Amino acid sequence: MKKSSILLILIAFAAYATAQTPANNTVEVAYSGTSATVAVADNISQYVTVTQEGAHVSIAQSDSLASEVTYRLSGASTDGEFYMSGSYKATVELNGLTLTNVTPVYSGAAVHIQNGKRINVKVITGTTNTLADAAGGSQKGCLYVKGHAEFKQQGTLNVVGNVKHAIKAGEYISIKNATINVTSAVGDGISCNQYFLMESGTVNISGTGDDGIQCDLEGDTATAITEDHEDEDSGNIYIEGGTVSINCAAIAAKGIKAAGDIYISGSPVIDVTTSGKGMWDEEDLETSAACGISADGNIDISGGTVTLTATGSGGKGMKCDNVLTISGGDITVSATGTLYYNNGTTENTNYTGNTDNVSSDYYSSPKGIKAGLKTQVGNSYTYSGGMVISGGTVKVSTTGRNAEGIESKNYLDISGGEIYINAYDDGINSAQDMTISGGYLYARSSNNDGIDANGNVYLNGGLVYAIGARSPELAIDANSEEQKKVYVNGGIIIAVGGIENGATVNQPYIQSTSISSDSWYTVTFGDNAVAFHTPTISTGGGPGGGPGGGHGGPGGGSSSTFISAPTTPSLASNNIISGGTSLFEGNCFVNGSGILRIEAAEDGQRIDDPRVFTIDGRYLGTEVPASFQGIYIQNGQKHFKSFEF
Repeated sequence: MKKSSILLILIAFAAYATAQTPANNTVEVAYSGTSATVAVADNISQYVTVTQEGAHVSIAQSDSLASEVTYRLSGASTDGEFYMSGSYKATVELNGLTLTNVTPVYSGAAVHIQNGKRINVKVITGTTNTLADAAGGSQKGCLYVKGHAEFKQQGTLNVVGNVKHAIKAGEYISIKNATINVTSAVGDGISCNQYFLMESGTVNISGTGDDGIQCDLEGDTATAITEDHEDEDSGNIYIEGGTVSINCAAIAAKGIKAAGDIYISGSPVIDVTTSGKGMWDEEDLETSAACGISADGNIDISGGTVTLTATGSGGKGMKCDNVLTISGGDITVSATGTLYYNNGTTENTNYTGNTDNVSSDYYSSPKGIKAGLKTQVGNSYTYSGGMVISGGTVKVSTTGRNAEGIESKNYLDISGGEIYINAYDDGINSAQDMTISGGYLYARSSNNDGIDANGNVYLNGGLVYAIGARSPELAIDANSEEQKKVYVNGGIIIAVGGIENGATVNQPYIQSTSISSDSWYTVTFGDNAVAFHTPTISTGGGPGGGPGGGHGGPGGGSSSTFISAPTTPSLASNNIISGGTSLFEGNCFVNGSGILRIEAAEDGQRIDDPRVFTIDGRYLGTEVPASFQGIYIQNGQKHFKSFEF
């Protein structure tokens, strides 16, 4: 044979060997049907032991290995698995992998990482990966990581959990960029310990037999939040970006559940729907209901778009056992379920009886948002947690018996944001004092009080528009039976249905008994104006309450109304409103940087006269001066203009 031919053969053999040998610190597993090919880099071959039965692959890393290994998984198998054990951090690449485990050999999981260190799970960009575990196994998850799993890159991972959870980690889970779709799971969609962090990416979860995302403590005692979450075991959930869509139909399931706190910040988009009924909790001896977002600790929302829908009996949109803080974001909650009753023996998913003398352990009311705990100790109660709203937009609607819009089992403070509530029961309720010092609040109840506190109500600022149901319910109610009362110290207060008898009012106010249903009214005070629309009002009420007055509410298509402002207010009706800033889904306008026009419809036809006069007759020209604020006359009609207030 010629030397040139031999040389070509050697070169070709060397090229073939190079192509078949993985790069240093790499193990490649390529699945094909019921078999798999495993290739190990030469530099780590002495530290890696491969055991294989068909497409069931087990790899054991030696404890002597002191460098990170990358396991690159690709191909497809109708009956296979990947099992890896070791004691040094590793990377697992899902590079176009379709893997179904039917007959477990090493584990029932499709991918099982028996390694307690950090595991990078790279869902390779541009690939689609699908995992399904063995129905006859005893695994904790279809994709199981003993340590902490960090999901990265921009590929797609589809997971089915046929025994328990779809994705389970013994420690924390973080997600960045990857798209994870859980299409079904007997247990949770994603379950982990320590903490859960989502920075970006997409998570879609449906078809679960339990919660969507759940985070528990690893140990017995929670740690505080640590810098970069180093050695943190808080049970917290952090959602800082990306998109989360969860649909849970299981009984008493939670969409997102934390043993610690839940923090939502940045600009994530979160959409959670729960539809399961409540249940009797044999361990706690009380009812338990479904909930969109639930925390055993605090909930803190400072950004993002959060949409929560609860349709099951007793279901809630969001709840926490400690303090709920909202300082930003756009939150929409709908709870349309019925009242759930269960005493451990008898269940009723549409209970319509009176619950006044029924233990609260035996029923779960549908609610929009709930925070804090009220605990009975002998013949008295203790209160913990609370609610603070200082920003953001909050919209809540509820139907069903006992369905309150927003409830705090302790104090409730509002200093900012825009809150819009339409509720069956109380629009907004606190078990202790309620303080409103800023922001915009619309609270309407169709069957109870618009605003109700079992403590005092302090109205110190902001714009409050409250609407109560028929007598004896009120627009704004305090627990006068316990010598509590309403204090009006500031802000703009519009209370259709009146306020609690004996209120202390420290600013000007007026009362009217001629407010009608489905009508526009305008309150002017100083250089400011607020236009508000009244809803359709049920009949059967009576005169409204107020300072020195009594209980009251809408009646005969009209209602008593209490109005208070920093300067003496006046009330006008039958107005045509244009300009200004819209609030509460168009049910209210305030004068803003534009013009809020108030036209008295009964004043006759418009007069074509562009001249502008002040209300006291001073001529200003044919255009409204840019610096002008207040009421003026043009074209024979009254107008109002003010800069943002």
